[in-house]
Amino acid sequence: MAVMRIRLQRLAWLLLVLPLATLASEWSFDDAERVVALSDIHGAYDAMVRTLQQTAVIDESGDWIGGGTHVVIVGDLLDRGPDSRSAMDHLMRLEPQAEAAGGKVHVLVGNHEAMNLMGDLRYVSKQEYAAFAGEETEAERDEWFRRYAERADEVADLEQFRARFDERFPPGYFAHRQAFSFSGEYGKWLLEKPVLVVVNKTAFVHGGLSPVVGDLGLDGVNGTLHADLVEYVRLHEELVEDGALLPTDTQFEVESILKKFTTDLDPSDPLVAKAARLLELDRSPLHDGDGPLWYRGNVGCSRLIEEDRMLDIVESIGAERLVIGHTPTPNRRVLERFDGRLIEVDTGMLASYYDGRGHAVVLEGDSVRVVSESGAAEGPLEHPRRVGMRPDGIDSRESLERLLAEGQIVDEKEDESGRTVVTVSTSNAKADAFFVKRRGRDFYPDVAAYKLDQLLELEMVPVAVSRRVGRADGSLMYLAPNSVDEAARSEAGRGGSATCPIQDQWPAMYAFDILIYNEGRSTNRMLYSPDIWQLMLVGHEQAFSTRSGRPRYLEPIVIELTPAWRRALGRLTPELLETEFDGILDERRQKALLERRDEMLESM
Repeated sequence: MAVMRIRLQRLAWLLLVLPLATLASEWSFDDAERVVALSDIHGAYDAMVRTLQQTAVIDESGDWIGGGTHVVIVGDLLDRGPDSRSAMDHLMRLEPQAEAAGGKVHVLVGNHEAMNLMGDLRYVSKQEYAAFAGEETEAERDEWFRRYAERADEVADLEQFRARFDERFPPGYFAHRQAFSFSGEYGKWLLEKPVLVVVNKTAFVHGGLSPVVGDLGLDGVNGTLHADLVEYVRLHEELVEDGALLPTDTQFEVESILKKFTTDLDPSDPLVAKAARLLELDRSPLHDGDGPLWYRGNVGCSRLIEEDRMLDIVESIGAERLVIGHTPTPNRRVLERFDGRLIEVDTGMLASYYDGRGHAVVLEGDSVRVVSESGAAEGPLEHPRRVGMRPDGIDSRESLERLLAEGQIVDEKEDESGRTVVTVSTSNAKADAFFVKRRGRDFYPDVAAYKLDQLLELEMVPVAVSRRVGRADGSLMYLAPNSVDEAARSEAGRGGSATCPIQDQWPAMYAFDILIYNEGRSTNRMLYSPDIWQLMLVGHEQAFSTRSGRPRYLEPIVIELTPAWRRALGRLTPELLETEFDGILDERRQKALLERRDEMLESM
């Protein structure tokens, strides 16, 4: 009965709150004069203000002059920086001003908003706590210390224990927690904010549009998933009031604390059901790596893997284009992918941490332009191809090719697998590379794999160039620093945080290996860049056979080609191969490649 009461209370609360929220703030808008979007402020309040001023949204006093403009803050106002509170206060002030002028300010929930609301405070800066110190009394701190000490198993030295308490929970901590609670000023404000909006046929979400969004749709994300967050914060506040939790308890400590607290309670006690429900909500898909606050596949997966999947979801929510934050762009500029259907606006605005600056994308009619906090204007740049972490001093694929082709060879050695690794250096850059001798006349398999990767837009084969080393002709294929092979990754159980899920990367590798008839794929020819766990395919000495069919290891694998794969394979004409593979892949191998291409298109 206690469980039923809790569920009925939740249902009554949802029926009361959610329809009102839906009526008060729709999630799709078609009448904006223009749209200005920026993301990931992370407490860089001054940069945010300068960026909004440069887009003519606010004046020198910080007041609204944007008329019918819709401003979209694509999540992550909070954490890391010193001045998140000022950013929130300013946006709260702008909201009614924009409404009065016919415009609107949309603040979206990002992963760092959810973290603060739920008690994951790993990235809250001391300056952030200090901003709340004036609202926290010494008596309040003493009371929370008393309750904190009571829970401790043993306190040998009370003075030292208090010193550690004050270090871990600095002045302002408890006022900060109250402000982000269900009834707190910023908690109430943030819990009214959606996860996903569509303005003038452009969708905006913090992390990305994952299959979870495709399953739930616009209403489901802002309804079901958002309600999970709201209910969690409400229940958390109630459990603090009930004495089951303390403000000092982080999100990661809550489960063990609640299990201990409820051990001796009667199962019918309402606190037991309330605690169980909180733990259930902690596992909501909203907080998963595949959830819209955290998903990075739109940025991290190649066109062959991600484009059709993303665009299907974009269209399903009534949009034509997507704007995301969350993943700082590698060059700290606004980027675009998929022929402009995806725009990345996290340019590392918090300069002290990300070494970036504020940028906004301005959408007006058919125009897409970018304005920086300094006033410089440009269009979005094309998302760069990057397979593996680049060495210092190298900013593009072309410059890495030049380094490998023209740099001085300063070292040569064998790795544990017996492969030759050389070090190539110039005055401003240095890189390691695998050296593979030429396999026959007009046959450089690693270079052929690299060029084919570019034609397909697979983005898995590192840069490779033909190069003479000593007296031997062959090729150099870039070896990214700190690379981990598949055997080591699997044994350590790593890769769960991959920017592009590993379970999505492997089928692309299988399709590529069928196309090139690669009989030599082994775990030491599957490397990962551990910063984002991107799969890198190396060692193609046993590829590009003249056979038809599949390599033996791939015979039982079922592969379904995406439309993007089919389009990419369709671009591989005899004329293109003859031009791109001249001197790298002989005519017989080119012909066999096209025959396998035809087999793939017919059978998959």
